[in-house]
Amino acid sequence: MSGFVEKPEPLQVPGLTHLHTGKVRDLYQNADGELIMVASDRISVYDWVLPTEIPDKGRVLTQLSLWWFDQLADLAPNHVLSTELPPGAPADWEGRTLVCTSLEMAPVECVARGYLTGSGLAEYRQSRTVCGLALPEGLVDGSELPAPIFTPATKAAVGDHDENVSYEEVARQVGPETAARLRRATLDIYARARDIARGRGILLADTKFEFGFKDGEMVLADEVLTPDSSRFWPADLWRPGQAQPSFDKQFVRDHLTSPASGWDRNGELPPPGLPQDVVDATRAKYIEAYERLTGLTWS
Repeated sequence: MSGFVEKPEPLQVPGLTHLHTGKVRDLYQNADGELIMVASDRISVYDWVLPTEIPDKGRVLTQLSLWWFDQLADLAPNHVLSTELPPGAPADWEGRTLVCTSLEMAPVECVARGYLTGSGLAEYRQSRTVCGLALPEGLVDGSELPAPIFTPATKAAVGDHDENVSYEEVARQVGPETAARLRRATLDIYARARDIARGRGILLADTKFEFGFKDGEMVLADEVLTPDSSRFWPADLWRPGQAQPSFDKQFVRDHLTSPASGWDRNGELPPPGLPQDVVDATRAKYIEAYERLTGLTWS
């Protein structure tokens, strides 16, 4: 089982049509056909959207994405039109809302990996490949790859796993020319972000991007280079051969798989709420990622 423990009812805002409630974001459309993306404080772990929120998480994700869009502007146009609140929107939407151009989205998650971990590590242990790409012998959890690789995945519904697919499958779905454009943009953006993060003492292990198209132009969309879409590791603590400390929801994962939570990940019941200390530690980790990457103080 998976999905929402308690699925929220969408807010009704005059002039906006609710389109979708995602794991973290709520999507609306205004009368001009523009998309309104609102990042909530929801957190998802093990394919469950938990009943406990992490205060400020949605604002951190939004503000960090905006910062990255600025750093990447010469590499890829993005979908952001405005950060102004739509008329009649609740005050809580401030700082977590983006007005975006409507795009025809590519049906794949564009994943770049510079280090071996997660689902890539699991595949490598079985076949010495990741998404069908052959890798050298002797790599371990956290190993830096000889060069970054493009490892696309399918987009999954809430509660389902994204599934890694081969580049050939992407080419079959979107055509060889578009697949090549997606791969090139993904690796170019990853390289820029990796170098920026490394200069701030952070390793960008992997990340995923979403792209859409408008009038033939490929546009970077959704969130970008946040702790929800990327694995960030402190460079000074990087030790290949073990799980790396990271700037994400690891406190939540560790709690839910500990005896203290009382939850059986393989059972039929949804996960419980989070204790305050786990909430506070997770919020602090997201803010630390924002501050270290941007050089700005969170307020």
